[in-house]
Amino acid sequence: MQTTINIIVLASIYALISCGYVLIYKVSRVLNLAHGELMLLGAYLLLAVSSNISPDPWLAVTIAAGLSIVVGLLVYVLLMRKMTGESVLAAVLTTIAFGILLRGVMILIWSPQQHNIAKPLGIANSAIEILPGARISSVAATLVVVTAIVYAALFAFLRLSRWGMRMRAAGQNPLLAAQRGIELHVIYALAWCLSTFTGATAGMLIAMDSRLDGTMVTIGLKAFPAALVGGLDSLFGALIGSLIIAGAEVMMIQWVNPLLSDVVPFFVLIAMLAVRPWGLFGTREQIDRV
Repeated sequence: MQTTINIIVLASIYALISCGYVLIYKVSRVLNLAHGELMLLGAYLLLAVSSNISPDPWLAVTIAAGLSIVVGLLVYVLLMRKMTGESVLAAVLTTIAFGILLRGVMILIWSPQQHNIAKPLGIANSAIEILPGARISSVAATLVVVTAIVYAALFAFLRLSRWGMRMRAAGQNPLLAAQRGIELHVIYALAWCLSTFTGATAGMLIAMDSRLDGTMVTIGLKAFPAALVGGLDSLFGALIGSLIIAGAEVMMIQWVNPLLSDVVPFFVLIAMLAVRPWGLFGTREQIDRV
């Protein structure tokens, strides 16, 4: 039972991060390889807010989440908007360069040392016993619930709301969407804001559950195979891909060698690319354009 809980928690982490990859790619066909750094920035924003503005966890998380949305908007307006109309490779290389720059800036500001972000927020993060011998921390349980809420909200937003339908239209046929009066730059900016928000939320919860340091970027990187395995243009695929990656990683830790756990997501990714490059629920035509 404990193994199942570990898989669910790890899958929730990957799912909350990987939906950010999917949102941007689904709308603008850009692979945002700076998503791990933006996730880490969300955690550092929470640290800054809790240390300098308010130690109240609800207020601090709300302010940090709001700041992450602003960051996403600024990244698109000041950087990625200029990549509109450029080749996919140019846009991807831009996100890589931005991620490296952002990581360096964060190290300069907050140093590479570990930070206990739960302490200034007054979070005990006690263990909850679900069944005999099966436990989950309170923050990890919150992360699972938040992931479920985020995905339910995203599915409803994309299928039922006017702006969600516009995002889908822009992703399927941007030229036709522009001809019908949809402002593409507004849609792309919205996708970046939502992506940064979900990534930052994951970063904040991960930091509260463990410790905050620069190695958290690795978690964001391992969520990328989950998005690719499920299909880059499918939110449902991101969920399934996260479960597959998390299951393989937990099995490797428990029954083979924990030192190999970081390799597993990329081994699964390579296997999927060899068999079905567009992912389990992705669209062949769309992945061929990357």
